[in-house]
Amino acid sequence: MPTSNHEFTDDARSRVERYETLVIGGGQAGLSVAHHLASREMDFTVVTDETRIGDNWRRRWDSLRLFTPAERSGLPGMRFPAPAAHFADKDEMADYLERYAGRFDLPVRTGTHVESLRHDGTRYRLQVLGATLEADNVVVATGAFHRGRIPGVANQLATHIHQVHSSGYRSPFTLPLGSVLVVGAGNSGSQIALELAKHRKVWLSGRDTGYMPRRVLGRDVFDWIWPLMTLAHQGTAAGRKLMRGPSGGDARIGITELDLRRAGVTRVERLTGVRGGLPVCGDEVMQPNVIVWCTGFEPAYEWIDLPAFGGDGLPRHVRGESLDMPGLYFAGLKYQHRMTSSLVGGVGADAEWVADRIARRMDALAAA
Repeated sequence: MPTSNHEFTDDARSRVERYETLVIGGGQAGLSVAHHLASREMDFTVVTDETRIGDNWRRRWDSLRLFTPAERSGLPGMRFPAPAAHFADKDEMADYLERYAGRFDLPVRTGTHVESLRHDGTRYRLQVLGATLEADNVVVATGAFHRGRIPGVANQLATHIHQVHSSGYRSPFTLPLGSVLVVGAGNSGSQIALELAKHRKVWLSGRDTGYMPRRVLGRDVFDWIWPLMTLAHQGTAAGRKLMRGPSGGDARIGITELDLRRAGVTRVERLTGVRGGLPVCGDEVMQPNVIVWCTGFEPAYEWIDLPAFGGDGLPRHVRGESLDMPGLYFAGLKYQHRMTSSLVGGVGADAEWVADRIARRMDALAAA
C-alpha cells in the first residue's frame, strides 16, 4: 500500500496529513470499504472516535442479539466464526469486527474524533484534534443510526419520570425501580419489553408493526427472504416500492403479540400526548416510573460543511456516490441501494461498488 504524504510544522495543531482516501467510521460499513480499498492497493486510512474497534456494538444493551444468523452476518472475505444458525450477541459482533480489522491489517486510527469535514476547492479537509487530514476522496461510513430520536412531548413529562432512549439502555438493573413504559413496538421495543417484564410491570406502546416467524418450513426466515432483499434495489420499481414499506416500522421477527401477552407485557395504544406531566396512550393516562424510547434514530451530519444533503437532512446520492460533491461517498445507509444495505451481511456489496468508483476516479485524475 502506498505511503501517505505527511507534512509537519512547528505548531502541532497545524500538522497536515494527505491521503488519497479517508474513510470515516470504523464499524461494519467502514471496515468493508477499507477491505475493498486495500484489495486494490489504494492509499487510505480509517478514522473512528471509538477507543477500540467494535465499541459501538459493545455499548448496546446487554442481551442484544443480531436478527440475522451467522451465515448472513459476515463481512467481505471473512465469514462470521460460528455455526450458520447462531445468532451473535453484541460482544461477539464487536470482537469479530476487531479481528476482521486485524486479519486484513486495515489502517484504523482509533480515538480520533472528527470535528468537521470541508472542501477547500482542491481537496477534502477533515479536522481532527491535533491535525488536518486532506484527501481526494472521503467515504462517510458512519452507518444508518446516528442520534436517538425522542419525541418532543418528552420535554413535557414530569421530572420524576426517568427517560432513556434505547441506544442508552443497558439492562433492567441499570434503570430505577418501578414500572416501565416502552414506547415503540418494533423489534427493539418488543425485545426490551420482554426482558423488562421478567422483573417489573411493563407497558408497550405503539401500533402492531407486523410479524415474521423466525422459522418457515424448517428453515430460518432469512433463508427465504434474503435473496429477495438482495435483489430488491433502488434501480427497480419493485425494489423502490418494497423499500418504502409500510409506515410504522419494520415487522417484528420471531416475537408475536401472544408472546408479549404471555410474558406479562401490557399492550397500550400509541403515545398521543401528555396530561399533568404524565404520558397519554390513546385515552389512557399512564403512570410509569421509567420510559424507554424505542423510537428510532435521526441523521446527524452537522459536522459536514458541504452542500451534499437534501431537505430531509439525508445525503443526495446514487448507490452511495454523492450527486453534488465529486469524491464524496457514503456507506452503510439504510436502503443505500438494496434492502440489505445497512445490515452486516449486506453492506459489503455497496462497499465494493464504492471502492470501485473511487479507484476509477483516481485513475481518471491520474490520466488527466
